[in-house]
Amino acid sequence: MMVIGLTGGIGSGKTTIAKWFQSQNIPVYIADKEAKALMNRSKVIKRKLTALFGEDAYKEGKLNREYLASKIFSDRTLLSKMNAIVHPKVGSHFNRWLKKQDSPYVIKEAAIIFENNLEYQYDYIITVVADKALRIERVMKRDNASKEKVESIIRNQLSDEEKIKKSHFVITNNKLEEAKEQALSIHQILLKKSKAQ
Repeated sequence: MMVIGLTGGIGSGKTTIAKWFQSQNIPVYIADKEAKALMNRSKVIKRKLTALFGEDAYKEGKLNREYLASKIFSDRTLLSKMNAIVHPKVGSHFNRWLKKQDSPYVIKEAAIIFENNLEYQYDYIITVVADKALRIERVMKRDNASKEKVESIIRNQLSDEEKIKKSHFVITNNKLEEAKEQALSIHQILLKKSKAQ
């Protein structure tokens, strides 16, 4: 079974595209969502994150996301250390999930495939892009975030140009209907490729 990576910068609309693939009966694994769940559920992760960030890493047994975000935002080393704790667990969880699937291909939505040099884990990668102004507007509305905050997150991510160079497919998600048409043609190509395997 083929594993397709779905990625894109913040506000590009990759979750919307992931939902479209789900509507075509393609199983979708959302890595960020599963990572958050594991960070709250796994005793091993809890212990390691508390050792890394201190007692404030968890508040009333739940991940203190704002505290962690403030720590890793200004310290890339801490971010790498956190990823080294969480990502292997997410990888194992994904492999268990994958064994239960029965479809021509599955999609794994992950924000930082290229940033973490994980391209080798996928048969093909789809990158979702959108105009920067539109992305900023979407995230400000969704997260009630300031323009400055969204812009600094975008600066910390790999540029769309870099992602496009490394991708097999690109979906431009400025207008939803057009993005869905692009997703449909990619879906048809992937179905053909899965039959040829």
